[in-house]
Amino acid sequence: MGKFVLIVISLALFVYALFDLVATPRERVRYIPKPIWFVVILLIAIGPLLWLLLGRERSAPGGSRPKPTRPDPGPRGPDDDPDYLRGL
Repeated sequence: MGKFVLIVISLALFVYALFDLVATPRERVRYIPKPIWFVVILLIAIGPLLWLLLGRERSAPGGSRPKPTRPDPGPRGPDDDPDYLRGL
């Protein structure tokens, strides 16, 4: 049973690392290019761990993406539009 759990965990880690590699932009990959990371993940037993620990830039704890700015929605309906209300 213990071997089965280790196999399932390593397979899940492998799949996660592979999808994470594909989803990571080239600008955020560290040390070696993405195609070589792909080979490392496929061939080396600890490749997924190496990718997760060394291969990608980590984002800041609060997230490094700027929050999207919401444009001014303006009036939503005729009863909210001052120009329309002026004409009544």
